[in-house]
Amino acid sequence: METLSVALVIPLQGPAGIFGPSCELCARLAAEEINAGSGLLGRELVFTVVDGGLPPRRVAAEVDRLISAGEVDAVTGWHISAVRQAVAPRIAGRVPYLYTPLYEGGEHTPWVFLTGETPARQLRPALRWMAEELGVRRWIIVGDDYVWPRESARAARRYVRESRGEIVGEFYVRLGTEDFGDCLRAIAASPCEGVLMLLVGQDAVAFNRAFAAAGLDRDHLRFSPLMDENMLMATGPASTRGLYSAAGFFEGLGTAGSLDFGGRYHARYGPDAPTLNSMGESCFEGVRLLGELLNRAGRLDMPSIYRCAEGLAYEGPRGTVRLRDHHLDQAVFLAEAVGMDFHVLQQL
Repeated sequence: METLSVALVIPLQGPAGIFGPSCELCARLAAEEINAGSGLLGRELVFTVVDGGLPPRRVAAEVDRLISAGEVDAVTGWHISAVRQAVAPRIAGRVPYLYTPLYEGGEHTPWVFLTGETPARQLRPALRWMAEELGVRRWIIVGDDYVWPRESARAARRYVRESRGEIVGEFYVRLGTEDFGDCLRAIAASPCEGVLMLLVGQDAVAFNRAFAAAGLDRDHLRFSPLMDENMLMATGPASTRGLYSAAGFFEGLGTAGSLDFGGRYHARYGPDAPTLNSMGESCFEGVRLLGELLNRAGRLDMPSIYRCAEGLAYEGPRGTVRLRDHHLDQAVFLAEAVGMDFHVLQQL
């Protein structure tokens, strides 16, 4: 059987490297399930792994090289928005690009398809719930200093105002920061009731530990749209009190689709597999969406894929999802950390 090669761009180092193992295994599970049938367009789906934890220009150059050499037919994976912004122009419509993370919104490049959550479906209802149910209206933002936190914070300012609240401070740190002393002192001295965390991977872990060690978890809630089960385990149960998140998938979601997916994942990889999480599941979603697009188009060329994309729907771990304006319309759920697990509270 001929092969159809996909560049799987996932972080193997840096703050987001904590997600890499789950991302790779979930993507490979999707490929194995597709290949167990007739593959994609009668071809076996295989991956070329690209380290998305490298500097964005280096990642983009490698993806460009692979496409130009005819070594890959599509690109997918979880990587930060700074990498997406470097990669998308280099693809230049030659192959489909399935970008899987939550992101800041606003991406309309024609050859980019986005499976992740956006602030309007994730931040807005979560911040409204926090205001109405918990009375949290004064927030401090702590984020990494790149496009996703900056643009998400801009949206959060509008959403907080809608709930008659205010942002009383903002702090941005470089990726890889371990010392949050200045942020913590500002939080302690401020009138804020909640902290909106826009931190990636190990940066969020370091912040959570320091936040709890300073005793700030007694009087302040935290909300992060990017918080997974791996990060809870790394944070430790003593440092997750008052921590909330929202996502399209949690391992403990409890829906038929999520339970079935979790069963297949653990049956394939065993009890010692990397923790199943929303970042990993998003890579499954990216591969699955590629398969749905190609099966519907019947061929691997961008005009055919464009024509068939709008309104495409299928059932998966996130339930029923549908492509609208190249974004995957999906349910989003609010969850509270309880020790090292997430307890799903409700659909937003």
